Amino acid sequence: MTAYVIAAVMGVAGGFIAALAGVGGGIIFVPALALVLGLTQVVAEATSLLAIVPVAILGTWQQRRTGDVHLRDAVIIGLGSIVTAVLAALVADALPQNVLRILFAVFMVFIAIRIWRGAERDAGADTPTAHRKP
Repeated sequence: MTAYVIAAVMGVAGGFIAALAGVGGGIIFVPALALVLGLTQVVAEATSLLAIVPVAILGTWQQRRTGDVHLRDAVIIGLGSIVTAVLAALVADALPQNVLRILFAVFMVFIAIRIWRGAERDAGADTPTAHRKP
């Protein structure tokens, strides 16, 4: 029972943080599932993927109502993702847990660097230009 409560709290907190920070929930959920609930890396990743389904459906429904969904682009991305998701799941099952965790960590560091650089670039764009004296 405690694991269900922890998982529910992680879902609420992770969803809030992911939405607030504009990151995919998997970046938060996979480490939390592995470290807090003690799931293996493969099980944590698979669980996170399944958890995305209702969120994606509800989020898409809401965004569709406001006209923010580009249906053609979404279908193209979705169809391409089906094949690669199946192949990646097979690879994840075949890799040793420690290798999979290292690959996930490297991916997270790469994403963190990209976000950091984007934040620096955005901060530079927000800096007011120096006023020139006539």
